Amino acid sequence: MTEITPTVLDCGKTLDELSDYLAADRTPFDASIETCPECLNALEALERLGQLSRDLLEHEAEQLPPVSEAWIQTIMTSISQEMRAGRSLPLAHPDPQVQLSITEGAIRSLVRATGDSIDGILIGRCILDGDVETPGAPIHLTVSASIAWGNSGPERADLVRTRLYAALRQHTDLNIAGIDITIENIHDIPLRAQEIS
Repeated sequence: MTEITPTVLDCGKTLDELSDYLAADRTPFDASIETCPECLNALEALERLGQLSRDLLEHEAEQLPPVSEAWIQTIMTSISQEMRAGRSLPLAHPDPQVQLSITEGAIRSLVRATGDSIDGILIGRCILDGDVETPGAPIHLTVSASIAWGNSGPERADLVRTRLYAALRQHTDLNIAGIDITIENIHDIPLRAQEIS
């Protein structure tokens, strides 16, 4: 059996440490985790994955098989890769002496949170292509997702794309030239009460 090397974030914490901290209901309070943006992003992603796992267990006896282990492993791998700070993307400021930036990891967390907030969608990978460190340079976003059974792939992909454009416009200065959404999996978690009208 192959031993798995723990994923270590740039801040030095491992996903295993964060998972244990989350399992203990974030007690006792750990300031080194609770004040670290990377750790907070990873905790949020782990909470979403935990909720997905609980939902899968609750609904596993229903009509379709649950999300495959491979898909969950893909999400875990993406979380570990995306929680790294990555490149710094400049943000505009009216004072030329003020330099603001947002990390690539923060952008990926925004993409994941935006996509996962849509009923029937779970975001997998997120790749930023282009010169993100040059203000105004065109950036292309590639996102993979899983969709709940019974949803229209093209409709959900269009909704994800629309929401991502809006979120990225609101929170970044990126020049998004395009967003490709690839539906890579189907899962059986039923939609929550709201449906697309």
